[in-house]
Amino acid sequence: MKNNSSLDLNYDKTAIYLSVICLIQCLALPLSALFLPTLIFLPLIEEWFHTLLLFFVVPISVLAMFLGCRKHKSYDVIFYGFIGLTILIVNVIWGHEFLGESGEIISTLIGTSVLFYGHIQNQRLCKLSCHS
Repeated sequence: MKNNSSLDLNYDKTAIYLSVICLIQCLALPLSALFLPTLIFLPLIEEWFHTLLLFFVVPISVLAMFLGCRKHKSYDVIFYGFIGLTILIVNVIWGHEFLGESGEIISTLIGTSVLFYGHIQNQRLCKLSCHS
């Protein structure tokens, strides 16, 4: 049983790391654009990266939330996962168009933070249920 719980926690950790990567990339690319104005394709690279990252974030986050909720039976964390993932998906599809670059960055930070919080809570509840 211990092996299964550590596997569940690893999904949460992986989802957290992916969220942090998204956050760092979201902040680092615009800042690097200030110092490297010759990178005219930066918006294309950023959009491609966000889309690619979502192909990893969505399934790992859903799996981590599902496995955690199945273990600790507290389904409140699904709300945070759903809201965070929805914000990130909407940003990738329509964020730049409707919010502009700054709005997209802020919205991505919010979505990443909500998802991050959900995974931290999921991980905490899994650890608590393991010790009960």
